Parts: sequence; C-alpha cells; structure tokens
Amino acid sequence: MLNFTLIVTLAVVVLALIFDFINGFHDTANSIATSVSTRVLSPRAAIIMAATLNFLGAFISVKVAKTVGAGIVSPESIPQTVIIATLLGAIIWNLVTWYFGLPSSSSHALMGGLLGAAIAFSGSFSIVNWLNFFEKVLLWLFLSPCIGFIVGFLFMNFLNFVLRSWRPAAVTKVFSKAQIASAGLMALNHGGNDAQKSMGIITMALLSGGLIPQFDVPFWVKFACALAMAAGTSVGGWKIIKTMGVNMARLAPVNGFAAETGAAAVIFTATMLHAPVSTTHIISTSIMGVGAAKRLTSVRWTVAKDIVWAWILTIPITALLSGAIFLIINMVI
Repeated sequence: MLNFTLIVTLAVVVLALIFDFINGFHDTANSIATSVSTRVLSPRAAIIMAATLNFLGAFISVKVAKTVGAGIVSPESIPQTVIIATLLGAIIWNLVTWYFGLPSSSSHALMGGLLGAAIAFSGSFSIVNWLNFFEKVLLWLFLSPCIGFIVGFLFMNFLNFVLRSWRPAAVTKVFSKAQIASAGLMALNHGGNDAQKSMGIITMALLSGGLIPQFDVPFWVKFACALAMAAGTSVGGWKIIKTMGVNMARLAPVNGFAAETGAAAVIFTATMLHAPVSTTHIISTSIMGVGAAKRLTSVRWTVAKDIVWAWILTIPITALLSGAIFLIINMVI
C-alpha cells in the first residue's frame, strides 16, 4: 500500500510540475505581452526577465497555496486519484486554450477540475467548502476583471492628466524605461500568485497520502514549482502574447506601463487576501481599461468577447472534464 501511495504521489508531483510548466508558457503573456508589443523589450530579453522574476515571486508567500490545497476541499477527505484527475483536466484545458491563443485562466481551470473530480469521487456537493469557494474563487472571478478594467481606466486617465503638457517624444522616452520596471513588477506578482497553486496541489497530495502530518508547504515543493514555472515562462507563449499585446488594443509604452502597474497592484492585493486569482483576467481587463481611456473604439471588443467566453466556460468545462477523468481512473484502478 505504501509503495502504491508513493507511486501515486510521484505521479501527482510530476503532473503538478507539468501543469506549472504549462502555466508558465501559457501565462507568459501576462507579464511581457505589452512590453513586447510596444517594442520596449525584445522577446528574448522580456522572456529572460519574466522567467527570473516568476521564479523569485514564487517565494513571496504560501497563503494562496493554503487556499488551493486545503481551503476548497479537505485533503483528508479525498484520495490522491482525485488530484490526478484535477491536474489532467486542467492541463488539457490549458493546452486547448493555448492552441487557439485564448488567454484563459489556469487558476480557474485548476479550481474547476478540483470541484469536478471531488464531487465525482464523493457523489455529493457537500465535499466542497462552498463558502471558501465563493469568497476566494467565484467572487474574485467576477471582481478581478472589473477591478482590473477600472484600475487600468482610472490610472491611464490620471497619467493623461499629469502628462498633458509633455511632448509625445518625451512621454515615449520616459515610459519606454518605466515599462521595463512595470513588466518586472507584473512578472514578480504573477509568480507570487500562480506558482502557489501547484504548491498547494502537491502539498494537498502529500497530506492526502499521509506523507506529511499537516498542511505545511515543504521547501523542495516551493523550489520545484518556482523552477517549473520559470522554465515554462522561458519557452514563451507567442499566440497569447499576440492576442493580448497586439490584437486586443494598440498600445504605446505609457499605456503598457499603466496596464502592467495597475494589474500588478491588483494581483498583489489578491495574493495578500489569500485569493487564487487569474492573473490573465486582471492584465487582460487592465489592457482593455487602458485602451478605453483613449476611446472605446480603441479596444477590439470582438477579441475581448472571445476571451470572456473562455473565462465563463473554464470552470464548468474543467469540472466536467476532471469528473469524467476521475470516473475513468476509478474504473481502471
């Protein structure tokens, strides 16, 4: 039995790190799309910076990891096969949305997968801590895009007011440099929120398998998840970078600075509130808000509509997918 537990735990760790790696290249666009599209950074320089800061950001805290790994479904109430089904469903959805260039949420893919697999295992909705799910996940699913849009819109209008007497060439020169800092801040906060989700899942599996006595993220888990996300980031996600940095709205360096700084502030706030938010949602709507500050027609709303549909569908589709995968695993094992 112990050997079987160790094998299943190893499978969870490998799948979680694969998820983390895919999350890295899927969400690379979150931190560098605007910098690349405004030509402030070359793609190579942007990816190296994002990978490094994603790695460092993963060590900021473990508050989000605890929400993901113990706040929605109790680790003691599920077998490790539930976690395997969760990860497989989330990975499949991430790859599908990456293939079509849609910046969907890796976070909500993971949460949807966990719900579906846990409910399929128990045959009951009561296995889920719905209060935590609504407060930490669903509420932020709706709030974060709205906050991202409002912050981007207001911050861009503030900058327009402050810089109204500046010459366009001076604005471009100053914010070409400032945007490097804002992109770095965005990458750091992306690592700080997103890498914790895989940490939470692995720690959940360790506790579920009886390999640790309480929910406490081991250092090796932090390091492995940070490294996997940094490695994924180094691969890049060019389809999504194009969608966010070019197709959604045409940006100048000052616009990119406003979008990244506003989004980084929102993500940091959510991380401190233990919320596993979608960094994709926040930077996407921040870009929309910045574009709308110029004029509403600056935003390509048809692209935005496709992205919104991906957001809406992520949790229910991954819940169904992971639930089905668990039932298949359960029949085989």
